[in-house]
Amino acid sequence: MKRAYHMIVPMALALVSACSILPKPDPSDVYRLASAQPASQGTPVSWSLRVTKPQTSEFLDSPRIAVVPDGNLISNYANSRWSDPAPVLLRNRLLDGFQRDGRVTLLSTDETNLQADYELGGQLQAFQSEYRGTAVEVVIRLDARLVRGRDQRIIASRRFEVRQPVNDAKVPAVVAAFGQAGDQLNKQVVDWVVQQGNTAPKR
Repeated sequence: MKRAYHMIVPMALALVSACSILPKPDPSDVYRLASAQPASQGTPVSWSLRVTKPQTSEFLDSPRIAVVPDGNLISNYANSRWSDPAPVLLRNRLLDGFQRDGRVTLLSTDETNLQADYELGGQLQAFQSEYRGTAVEVVIRLDARLVRGRDQRIIASRRFEVRQPVNDAKVPAVVAAFGQAGDQLNKQVVDWVVQQGNTAPKR
């Protein structure tokens, strides 16, 4: 019994020592995609819309804040991340944009199994900051698709691209520029979806 006890004590001390020398993870600043888009009271439409998470590359499908510092090299800002992976962040931002706009009131997302007249999805091609010499700009590029829910037929598609200059290369300024770019994208996408939904054949 004493021998077993003497063996346990050194092992426990060794584990404590090992834990004390393990590298501690770097703390990360977590950012949300803020919006300054004003609320409005447009005439409500009669149809419903499901906003889905766009497909994207493996690199962008993460909470990392992506940056293209030079040419085809893509990286991310150290010790900083989004509150959600970029596709989820953009989906929720678009949903908020429709809610603030006020015209499409029957809204859902792909997290619920609710039937909808139309579905908004697509491919997120860019969600990053890019260096052009010494200048920095945020780029959001979305290949959007509007699909009829009843038969999954594509009724409209369009590429949206927003470029927002950044006045400071530090992460908080980059995040603020993402928010401004998100507001621009929301305005364009919401107007397009409402126009297509109102004019698309129902059969």
